Amino acid sequence: MTDGEQHPGERHDADHDARPDARPDARYDEEENAPLGGYAALTSTFAASAAIFAATAWRRGVRLPDTVPAWDVALLGVATFKASRLLTKDKVTSFLRAPFTRRERESNANEVMDAPRGDGLRRAVGDLVSCPFCTSAWVAGGLVGTYAVAPRAARLVCAGLSAVVVSDWLQYAWSVTEQKAEE
Repeated sequence: MTDGEQHPGERHDADHDARPDARPDARYDEEENAPLGGYAALTSTFAASAAIFAATAWRRGVRLPDTVPAWDVALLGVATFKASRLLTKDKVTSFLRAPFTRRERESNANEVMDAPRGDGLRRAVGDLVSCPFCTSAWVAGGLVGTYAVAPRAARLVCAGLSAVVVSDWLQYAWSVTEQKAEE
């Protein structure tokens, strides 16, 4: 075939060649700094942890529940929410995030806003530990694993974290009431 001829299975059209993602050197993100290798390492760690847990539970004869009552799902959800916020936004847990993040600012409710720092795996971990949505999958995995092998202990931990959520809401309500009274 000569230049300009189309090879079998090859797509040649002006729109395709003009798209930035059609270039062989196109990057995943615009800033070319997404730590994809770090994300892959974290995802592999999560998947391997789940597989090890499942294999260990199977070898030890742990009988997993046939169903999970709606109340337990709600309790696990609220606990996952609170634990994720504590790990990613609380001032007191900033020592856990400090090697991977930098403080950007403080926000309402005594929470902090951290930004990831570094490159590669360090940056990927920084993304994980500064994002409550991202961290929630890991927290839920731990809580569900605990629920599978020790449901009573898991419920107790979840009840404690849920109590903190109720307390937070009461603190917010008290603050609003105080502000209204001072006006």
